[in-house]
Amino acid sequence: MRAALRALLTLWLLIAGAGIARAETIVFTDVNVVPMDRERVIPRTTVIVTDGKIASIGIMAKLPAGTRVVDGKGAWLVPGLADMHNHVTSRDDLALLLANGATTMLNMGEATNAFAGRTRIAVNKGEVPGPQIFTALAVDGDPQYGHLVIKTPADARAIVGIAKSNGYSFLKVYTNLSAEAFAALAEEAKVQGVGIVGHNVAAVGLVKQLAAGQAMVAHVEEFFYGFFPEPPAGDQQAPPADMRIADAIALVKAHGTFVTSDLFTYRAIAAQFGKPEVVKAYLAAPEARYLAPGDRIDWARSGYQKKAVDLSRRVGFEGRFVKAMADAGVPLITGGDAPSIPGLVPGFALHGEIDAMLSAGLTPWQALLAATRTPGEFVAKTVPGAAKFGVIAPGYRADLLLVAESPLEKPATLRAPLGVMAGGRWYDAAALKAMLADVEAKRIIP
Repeated sequence: MRAALRALLTLWLLIAGAGIARAETIVFTDVNVVPMDRERVIPRTTVIVTDGKIASIGIMAKLPAGTRVVDGKGAWLVPGLADMHNHVTSRDDLALLLANGATTMLNMGEATNAFAGRTRIAVNKGEVPGPQIFTALAVDGDPQYGHLVIKTPADARAIVGIAKSNGYSFLKVYTNLSAEAFAALAEEAKVQGVGIVGHNVAAVGLVKQLAAGQAMVAHVEEFFYGFFPEPPAGDQQAPPADMRIADAIALVKAHGTFVTSDLFTYRAIAAQFGKPEVVKAYLAAPEARYLAPGDRIDWARSGYQKKAVDLSRRVGFEGRFVKAMADAGVPLITGGDAPSIPGLVPGFALHGEIDAMLSAGLTPWQALLAATRTPGEFVAKTVPGAAKFGVIAPGYRADLLLVAESPLEKPATLRAPLGVMAGGRWYDAAALKAMLADVEAKRIIP
């Protein structure tokens, strides 16, 4: 029975011409466009897409017979969402991202060779459904956290070329790199056009890392470890004083550094420390039915639930910090750690981050900016030759998300796509629903 259902769902994805169309030209009519170039809406207009790129907005040209037309019926068209920090490595998880409106992703370490190579290439050509994939190769100074080890400046210079040859756009630096290896890595990365992203390096610190060209800080909490003063010896989880937020903002703005907002991730971690019942609740959540069996096992065995740590004050501080950064114009991008952190299901966690930003006081415009245009600006700055995305404008990649209501007024509408365009293909609501059902059928618990 299960095999028959899976075959039926696969057949639906293959033959549902009304649901999935390879589009040389596709026209969206009667859509309210939120272009994200500035805070505005272009009402009840037409968008023409040709060969996976936006050709025009507001101009209804004479089109060849048989051109695919999507009648928006007054719905809202926004740029596709970007998950700029995940650890997705499977095609099923790519489907979860796509079904949740994500049209760009950045794998931030431990991608399999097959995913970083074959799968990435196939998806980015539009041959396999999924968001546009960028990858970062994680490097560290010892094997403590399981990353690739580089110990010397010679190692560091060599790994840049190896990463570039294997299609990695970024190198992710981790905690235990030596200062000498980091310096060589940063220098060689500039020469070869590979971006440096990642954590605080304990031997260097964020001040020197950003000055050396690190383009992105991968977690808000890295500022706890690499910039703000050490907490008191008797209160290791004490948050920094709010007055120090301005100093951190000045640092990142001075270098044009991007910061990944991971409020949802940090809250999920904080909630499960010392509380196995919280992890059980995560595993029983509706979206957990889409988890891979291996991830389900890893969640159940995770170490957070075995430690009694109270991060509540730091959680509150992070919310105030992210709000202050948004208000100051710091370039924030959305991301997390799905599916490696219990509570974070690919695709669904991205919406959790948007909700967390809103609950921290960001406006819907600020949250949507972090999930669309700013990731496009980040890639444009760090990946030479990458196609433009994140804005609905002529010449940009046609990463599009159709929703029923204005996300600037009701951002929850982003959770229920009426359709998604990625990789030159249009997926309507029925096709997206079928994707989710297919993943669920493959991962059902006996």
